[in-house]
Amino acid sequence: MQTRLEEGKENGISVRTGQYKAFPPKLLLVLGLFLAFAVTVFIISVSTIKYTGIQSVVTTVTSSFVPCREEESNGLSKWIQPPSLLMHNMSDEELLWRASFSPRRKEYPFKRVPKIAFMFLTKGPLPLALLWERFFKGHKGLYSVYIHPHPSFTAKFPTNSVFHGRQIPSQVAEWGRMSMCDAEKRLLANALLDISNERFVLVSESCIPLYNFTTIYSYLSQSKHSFVGAFDDPGPFGRGRYNQNMEPEVPVTKWRKGSQWFEVNRELAATIVEDTLYYPKFKEYCRPACYVDEHYFPTMLTIEKPAVLANRSLTWVDWSRGGPHPATFGGSDITEKFFEKVFDGRNCLYNGRNTSMCYLFARKFAPSTLEPLLHIAPKILGF
Repeated sequence: MQTRLEEGKENGISVRTGQYKAFPPKLLLVLGLFLAFAVTVFIISVSTIKYTGIQSVVTTVTSSFVPCREEESNGLSKWIQPPSLLMHNMSDEELLWRASFSPRRKEYPFKRVPKIAFMFLTKGPLPLALLWERFFKGHKGLYSVYIHPHPSFTAKFPTNSVFHGRQIPSQVAEWGRMSMCDAEKRLLANALLDISNERFVLVSESCIPLYNFTTIYSYLSQSKHSFVGAFDDPGPFGRGRYNQNMEPEVPVTKWRKGSQWFEVNRELAATIVEDTLYYPKFKEYCRPACYVDEHYFPTMLTIEKPAVLANRSLTWVDWSRGGPHPATFGGSDITEKFFEKVFDGRNCLYNGRNTSMCYLFARKFAPSTLEPLLHIAPKILGF
């Protein structure tokens, strides 16, 4: 038995050893050549990376610092730079919410030059644009322009125009309805996004300035008040439009009427934009023959900020011809005698003192007035 086991071992060993064979010389030669080729490629690759790859790495590392530069813009400049594009996709609710942000500290940690925001509420084109262009000329950095036209209209101005790219997202605004106040709030909200805007003037396509830019800028920037017409009319076109369902938020004793065309400071602009208390009442209970654009802002501001109101408008109009709308003037009306009528015989309070400069703007001027206005402006209007 011992012999069989040993034979088995020997047989097993002989079988296993019989499985190993020597490599053919040709195969060894091929493997050697392949190994030599691989080493050569490796050496070349290392040399390439050493001399040229570093530049690529440096380039990659350098480009990786771009986000760091972008992060630097998240500093103060992010909050003080006005939007580069006025067209946005915010809803009204989102826009009003964003525009209601305001710093609690009165001092600014940067050199702030107060600007006047001119807000054009229009049906479409600006036929008097050339007159306004001349008015603004030479005063860049002291004003901002915003245009709210009918949504079907797209303003087209040359790239060097002060009106170029100044159209904001708009919706239909109907006279006498809350959609008109919505348009005005939309203008205010967009203008509030520029932290440098301090005064806000609402004008239409038929408005003109009555003085040069320097005079108007000084008048507004030095004023202690905002110019919103707000008076108590006991007649049928005043208190007669009041609805008792507006109580208790809007008592009849605070019901006011005033011109749609206003000028407010930044504090009052923010007050208008952030309102959610009075808006539902006026939207529900002030409908024609209650014309909400004549009552909403005057009443709300009388309740919230009465001491800041001058209780007068800065926009001159002529109601002498009667009717629901003021007179519209054509080219033949534009004479020196006409402007004597505009400027003559009025006195009002400005910062607590009497003044004869009560109006800074006038309306309604038809497109046909452009040429005569451009001709007479240097002598009469000062620009």
